[in-house]
Amino acid sequence: MAAEAPALAPGARKVLADEVAAPFRQEIRDAVAKMEGGVGPKLVGFLANGDPAAKKYAEWTGKAFVADNLRFELREVQEGNLEEELEKANKEPGVDGIMIYYPVFGQRPSFHGGSHDDYLRDTVSPFKDAEGLGHFYRRALYKNRRTVDAEGQKKCCLPCTPLAVVKTLEHLKVYDHHLPLGERMTGKTAVVVNRSEVVGRPIAAMLANDGAKVWSVDIDSLYIFTRGKLVLPSTDTSVEAAVREADIVILGVPSDKYKMNPSWIKEGAVVINVATSKNIDEKELLATRPNVRYMGQIGKVTVAMLERNLLRLHENFKDLVNQGKGGDYHLV
Repeated sequence: MAAEAPALAPGARKVLADEVAAPFRQEIRDAVAKMEGGVGPKLVGFLANGDPAAKKYAEWTGKAFVADNLRFELREVQEGNLEEELEKANKEPGVDGIMIYYPVFGQRPSFHGGSHDDYLRDTVSPFKDAEGLGHFYRRALYKNRRTVDAEGQKKCCLPCTPLAVVKTLEHLKVYDHHLPLGERMTGKTAVVVNRSEVVGRPIAAMLANDGAKVWSVDIDSLYIFTRGKLVLPSTDTSVEAAVREADIVILGVPSDKYKMNPSWIKEGAVVINVATSKNIDEKELLATRPNVRYMGQIGKVTVAMLERNLLRLHENFKDLVNQGKGGDYHLV
């Protein structure tokens, strides 16, 4: 007997990552088909943490790349050798993009500052930073600078999961494309539960840069992000109050223990879970909140954005990469 379909509130629906990723992956295949030999650029992924979940993600990435005629190589290295291997790959002509599977050192104390993982992110050449997480692209993101060149012809790479969130919101027509670029989220309110440098803060900045008011929630603080500014709200503002006014809720808490109350979600809101853990009861949300649209997993969209970033790096820097430039050779 077929399983009974879950009850849905009027207009509520679950959004699948495949639905959003498919047109981008087709766009990537079409671009690769026009390249010499019909084979695309090469991404090298570095795995230095022995994490089974990271290895699974690497296998998933490799399968997607093969399907889209891109090249992927996983290099498993000891954590103590990772920086040296990154520097070699920065100068390796056959490598068009680099990514690292995090966490590597996590919260362990570091000679280089608060986080050795942050230091590693900044070690990757901007010519090859497929994740868009190094200093050059972070600075460009927070300054709302969208190109790498003075002529404005070469677009920046953006962090993959935050970019996947934006593309999902565009797919769901939350962005108003009748408005000018940079204003298409004007009048919208978002809540982002997570303020990590990899996911939460870039998402908040990207939505704010497009005109939204963004409530940024972390374990011990609640901030408001607007374009280029961080504002401290009044001390009596609660997370619940922020969520109740939000058109968009992004959930990114890496813990099974965190669960948002579905009754806080506004009718008609978009809820996107970017954490590996489910941060909200999906069945209750979809059964009780009319017109809500919910995405429970975004990984396939994230991989499509990784592929997209790789093509962008290849287009922007292939001549310099073929000359072995990278490492100490930086963008100005």
